[in-house]
Amino acid sequence: MATTTTSLETGWRQEWFEIEDATYLNLAGQSPMPKVSIRAVQAALEAKKYPHQKPDSTFFEVPNRIRTSIAKLIGGKPDEVALTAGASAGVAAVAYGLTWKPGDEVITAKGEFPLQYTAWKPMEEREGLKLKIVSPRERFITADDLIAALTPRTRMVSVSMVRYDDGSRLDAARVAEACHRQGALLLLDVSQCCGAIPMDVNQLGADFLVSAGYKWLLSPFGTGFFWAKSEHLGLVRPGPFYWMAVAGSDNFAALNFEDPQPAANAKRWDSPEWASYFNFNLVAMDVSVDFVVRMGPELVAAHNQKLIELMFDRLPKDRFVPASPLDAARRGPYGCFAARSPEKTAEHYQHLRKENVVVSLREGNIRVSPHLYNTERDIDRLISVVTP
Repeated sequence: MATTTTSLETGWRQEWFEIEDATYLNLAGQSPMPKVSIRAVQAALEAKKYPHQKPDSTFFEVPNRIRTSIAKLIGGKPDEVALTAGASAGVAAVAYGLTWKPGDEVITAKGEFPLQYTAWKPMEEREGLKLKIVSPRERFITADDLIAALTPRTRMVSVSMVRYDDGSRLDAARVAEACHRQGALLLLDVSQCCGAIPMDVNQLGADFLVSAGYKWLLSPFGTGFFWAKSEHLGLVRPGPFYWMAVAGSDNFAALNFEDPQPAANAKRWDSPEWASYFNFNLVAMDVSVDFVVRMGPELVAAHNQKLIELMFDRLPKDRFVPASPLDAARRGPYGCFAARSPEKTAEHYQHLRKENVVVSLREGNIRVSPHLYNTERDIDRLISVVTP
């Protein structure tokens, strides 16, 4: 199968520092930040030498720009975006913020990313709800699997839009429609696709999105966002919140101590001590997410689809099997494969790492996640290492 590289893809490739000592195919594990983001952090470090040169407005300019950029990426509104330290913070906000009744069901899928279990399992004892874990009827979890598991007691379906272990992509709109028909809500973890495939919350129908920032948003570890549909703010129980999320906190000379009210938007869920220019992670995230918006998820999706299809085409069929859907519409921005046994898969993974081809081993699958800095040559390198 032949592939072509556009001049647009080639141009964006120059925006990263070259990784000279490895073939890096592991963006789903940790993204290398583009040059512009590294330089932004360096400038912020310099500014910390002379903090008197920064006005109070600096505290709000960076986080507000990020909210606007994320809203562009997902088709939402800036006021619906909270800035967090990762995906888990958003799920926790939903778990603690909603009112539960004993016997309420939360549905997730078997083999989901651990945050689904660490967020919801403790709520069984705390609130009396029941976490229902759905197994796929075929190889990959589907909308039909989740819809079939709905009962009158289901209050929430909480799952990944793209699975971390096999790259399968959920038909979220169908799940959302089924949930809403019976008054349930849908929470999507979009960590493994936001910034790498086009998405629009209005079409997805989700009620909440959570995402880590250190993957396809090209930001540092310890970044992320939480999106909540505006109309759900009224469902949230009162709880502690960050002091800079107080309504009117942009006026440091007249803070409200006696009766602080949370901001009337998603800012109330900002991670404490987070949303400020002087958080260097946030400075990098600001520039990185803007970079992702300018680059366009459509370009990343098309580029990665070509490389993953090339990989599947060139893998020796007698030794390996695809571990992701072959249909690109059912797959996220990366692909997985496996050898004929878990032991052999682990051996090939170790050999790849020894040869400085950096991929991930996830639940018995070798996960290959390229980006615009990768080329066909990188896929050829991977194939040459796993082919005697």
